[in-house]
Parts: sequence; C-alpha cells; structure tokens
Amino acid sequence: MTAFDNIKKYATIRGYSLQEVAEKAGLSKNMIYQYKKVNPKLETLKKIANVLNVSTNDLIEYKSNHSQEQTVDINDDDVIFTYEGRKIPKEDIELMRRLLRGSKK
Repeated sequence: MTAFDNIKKYATIRGYSLQEVAEKAGLSKNMIYQYKKVNPKLETLKKIANVLNVSTNDLIEYKSNHSQEQTVDINDDDVIFTYEGRKIPKEDIELMRRLLRGSKK
C-alpha cells in the first residue's frame, strides 16, 4: 500500500474525507490526492498522522493485502529459512525435518 492508500484507509476509519484530513492538517483541499503519484514530505506526513492519530510509520508502511503466511517445502534446499530475521542453520533445518517426519534419526 502506498502512503495515499494508508492515509485513505485511516481517514475512512476515523470518518473523515480526504479533503477534511487535508484541511485539518493545514494543507490545500486536494493535496492528498497528489500522493497517488508522489510521496509526501516527512513534515507533511507528521501533520496528517497527527490529524488521524496514527504514527508516520503507519502511513508509510507497506502492508500487503496478502497474509504474511507463506507455504514452502522444507525439503527445498533452494529456500532460505529465517526466524526473527536470522537464517536458520542447515543442521537445525535437518532437525526440523526429522521431527516432522516423526523420526529421531
């Protein structure tokens, strides 16, 4: 989602039109529509975030419409498995494979 999409989402949640958000943030009435094509400046994002009572990160963070859950085959050696941002060592992956097979070897 773009900053525009996030602004629109939070405006809807708060019951504001985009024009109302812009005016409350001290921007021109249709300024937010420009963010479909260009990213707003940080100072502008701060004003909009204040009006919507969210953080600037909420406005710029990309969130896919898809779930974070992905399916991969644990036997696929071309896949790099991570946990909390760190690569899982091959020996740990082999242990997980054995556990999932129900075998202790």
